Amino acid sequence: MTPTQTGMAVAAVLAIIWIAFGFGAAVLVAIAIAIGALIGRAIEGRLDLSEIIGALRGRRSSS
Repeated sequence: MTPTQTGMAVAAVLAIIWIAFGFGAAVLVAIAIAIGALIGRAIEGRLDLSEIIGALRGRRSSS
């Protein structure tokens, strides 16, 4: 599945949730999707969690 197709699928899910359950449910689903994406990238090794934690703590990277 291409990134465009994935984006379209996510948008469709969010739209259906929004129509069926309202804005609050759509926001919760969007947050869950974002967390799932971060976990997936971390498992694949495409995301360095130590850099994210450092950025959240206010530390700057040298690059």
